[in-house]
Amino acid sequence: MSASITLSNLSWSLPDGQPLLSDIDLTFSSERTGLVGRNGAGKTTLVRLIAGELHPQAGSVSINGTLGRLRQVVQTDPGLTIANLCGAAGALDLPRRAEAGEASVDELAEADWTVEARLASALARLGLEIEPDARLGSLSGGQQTRAALAALVFAEPDFLVLDEPTNNLDRDGRQAVVDLLAGWRGGAIVVSHDRDLLETMDAIVELNSLGAARYGGNWSRYRARKSLELSAAQDALADAERHAAAVARSAQAVAERKARKDSVGRKKAARGDMPKIMVGARKNRSEGTSGAYQRLADNRRAEAEDQVAAARARLEILQQATMTLAATGLPAGKSVLQVEGLTGGHVPGQPVIRDLSFSITGPERVAVTGPNGSGKTTFLALLTGKLTPSAGTVRVMARHALLDQRVSLLDASQTVLENFRRINPQADDNACRRALARYMFRAEAALQTVSLLSGGQMLRAGLACVLGGTEPPQLLILDEPTNHLDIESIEAVEAGLRSYDGALLVVSHDEAFLEAVGVTRRLVFPAAGR
Repeated sequence: MSASITLSNLSWSLPDGQPLLSDIDLTFSSERTGLVGRNGAGKTTLVRLIAGELHPQAGSVSINGTLGRLRQVVQTDPGLTIANLCGAAGALDLPRRAEAGEASVDELAEADWTVEARLASALARLGLEIEPDARLGSLSGGQQTRAALAALVFAEPDFLVLDEPTNNLDRDGRQAVVDLLAGWRGGAIVVSHDRDLLETMDAIVELNSLGAARYGGNWSRYRARKSLELSAAQDALADAERHAAAVARSAQAVAERKARKDSVGRKKAARGDMPKIMVGARKNRSEGTSGAYQRLADNRRAEAEDQVAAARARLEILQQATMTLAATGLPAGKSVLQVEGLTGGHVPGQPVIRDLSFSITGPERVAVTGPNGSGKTTFLALLTGKLTPSAGTVRVMARHALLDQRVSLLDASQTVLENFRRINPQADDNACRRALARYMFRAEAALQTVSLLSGGQMLRAGLACVLGGTEPPQLLILDEPTNHLDIESIEAVEAGLRSYDGALLVVSHDEAFLEAVGVTRRLVFPAAGR
């Protein structure tokens, strides 16, 4: 039997009892499937259920084959070697012991003499030129992620189950993952917001509050289908609203005719030329008919309103969010940032940034790029005063804000609404609510405590608090802003930043994002040691 994963009536609820996944029926075969959906839709929970890290509260997960699992945050023991990570340390050590005459006959008979070549091949597929005895603690975070992927490839599972595999990877690392999956012939389930990676998929599964839906083809084909669904939902809402209006007009017309007929009857009764018993009978019939008409009209109106509500709810699920930003008022010729002879780093006497001079004038859009470990985040820390330069100067001459990868400007103990009020004290309650709603924090969602938010929700909350006020910063500094956002949120942020009239300084490896926000020039950091 070929490898497969089958989910039957799978359900899972959050600790507070709120359903997250309900009656999910899906089958994954030996193909590459991208798993997408808004932050909080349950993507990571679903892959944890598939991997056996969680147990279904209802339904079942049936797996035929072996799994190789990569978590969103790769946690490894820095003392381990690449060989340890791949479970190949003993097999690699055997030839050395054999040369030294220390291996037994039985060990030699069971030896895998291909292990060294297979491990080298797995590392090469992820673009890693490192020895098997290299310790993980000597690698950058991006290299550790690639090493973890290489370990999965080395194990040759039937299915790869990957949660945001390109997060924190530089351009070369992202491309290595894209190339790996483009050539992968087993099954793969990939949670990702990386549009380039999703273009290599054979199918896309979307999770939303309506359930799970499978779309054949890659990301481009999925988006084309979603566009058709959105158009159909808009038409359905328009039809439902027209029907509701027609029902209301019909009910009004019936009520007016009944009122005119009743008026005529009352006038006849008032003339006194009709026996009282007949007057009473007519009155009873009129009241009975009136009540029946009213109940019928109320039922039809309620049914029509339910249809409108259902059509509007479906449209809200399918429709992308929008972010509208207030004007910053930044003049085109204003000097925003001046850096002269900047030198510094986290370790005294070992600067990562050396003698850097750089400036931003007016609403420029500057990308800071370079491989992992080249000093981009250190540069931002020096710009914003989190690190003190050992030489040189930094002058920021405009209202500015930094959204780092941890969104540390938010108080984790406060709600999203409380954070917004703290950062925008001039905004009244209605203004706070309107601003947060534009960033998909409507009603009760605005009352969530920040510490309970997902990474993507947290970044959205940070963007809302910084950009949703009446006076947004004239210089916005972003550090890998797309790492934890779902694709819908990324596209909403892209659209908002395209209309942003301030200066933008962004560290990102996401080329699609940089192109979408209209980067005008780049500050490129070389690889460490160059």
